[in-house]
Amino acid sequence: MSPLQIRQRLAVGRWPGDEPMNWRFASATVIGTSHLKTGAPCQDHHTCRVFRNGEDEPIIAIAVSDGAGSASRGGEGATITCASLIEQVEFLLAQERSLASMTEDDARQWLKAVRNAIADRANEAERDMRDYACTMLFALVGVDVAVFLQIGDGVIVVNDQSPQWSWVFWPDRGEFANTTFFVTDAAAADHLRFEHRRGFIQDIALLSDGIEPLVLHYASRTVHAPFFERTFEPVRRSQAVGQDLALSQDLEAYLCSPAILQRTDDDKTLVLATRRPQEVVDSQ
Repeated sequence: MSPLQIRQRLAVGRWPGDEPMNWRFASATVIGTSHLKTGAPCQDHHTCRVFRNGEDEPIIAIAVSDGAGSASRGGEGATITCASLIEQVEFLLAQERSLASMTEDDARQWLKAVRNAIADRANEAERDMRDYACTMLFALVGVDVAVFLQIGDGVIVVNDQSPQWSWVFWPDRGEFANTTFFVTDAAAADHLRFEHRRGFIQDIALLSDGIEPLVLHYASRTVHAPFFERTFEPVRRSQAVGQDLALSQDLEAYLCSPAILQRTDDDKTLVLATRRPQEVVDSQ
């Protein structure tokens, strides 16, 4: 395949008449050493699924949530948040709506659905919603359009053929150190960030705040590209369709390695997804 053919295929994600490129991904959530020391459970959660729309095109949905350290059931809130977002994707596709039609009002309705699901669980358990406080990262990526949602910290990083990796939203911090915003906050809708983006995204990563120190330059507000080039290489070479279970296990082991643990003791979630053509990787 010539360099020109490679660029042409990357530009649209497929050859004319061909089936769109399939997503493959690796993902892992691991408990932080600080939680192990105190006996606290892991409060991160993630879900990643590949759907097909009415035109049989692949759409990837990735949700990551981090339960608040001060919330007694933050991990449960994170699990509910991810499940609710995936459920909203199912409703969207069942209505035969396109990603291109999604608006900020839709995003607010999705947040409302998340909050209602948490409120229902809290009522059943006779708890306060604050006990389930958690952040929210979400990406829904189709052939040539994507939707992103975020409340709180953590970060979504994309490679959309620009010269550098870039973040979608800078992590949202609270007024004081080590604080942020949560889906359970009364003013959560005021902190909801929404972006509707056109164009072909070939690589995407979602990660909780436990990994932020490894991938972000806070002073310059930029992404540490070498981290992503290194971690994405095996995913790009994967022959899997959907999740690569072996790579996901390798990713979990990497997040538990001394090189990572000496830099962060928090829970950690990392999802790496690509639809870069295998031929392009092999030709490099």
